[in-house]
Amino acid sequence: QVQLVESGGGLVQAGGSLSLSCTASGRTLSTTPMGWFRRAQGNEREFVSAIGGTGDSTIYGDSVKGRFTISRDNAKNTMYLQMDNLKPEDTAVYYCVAKRRGADMIFTTADDWGRGTQVTVSP
Repeated sequence: QVQLVESGGGLVQAGGSLSLSCTASGRTLSTTPMGWFRRAQGNEREFVSAIGGTGDSTIYGDSVKGRFTISRDNAKNTMYLQMDNLKPEDTAVYYCVAKRRGADMIFTTADDWGRGTQVTVSP
């Protein structure tokens, strides 16, 4: 019913920047809350950021506040994550998610998830 594809991951040195994109097909995402999560090797899924359907509301995990910026372009059916001042501990697979139903920003396995993109930050 929906396909979410992340792009923009790669290798970067500590202190550098990367921009991630998540583009959806199969349905439009206007009014739909979306978010980013990440999973480092051996760790549980960690919340990174979320954004309301119109882009009016954003939240960030404590570990990325002041360094990452979430945004969206509903005309392109795309969500973005600008990552600045990257640290080695940011190394993880980053996943985008779109709310299946509802207007809250609490995401579960019932929502629509991408397959992830690898971000690796070298010291």
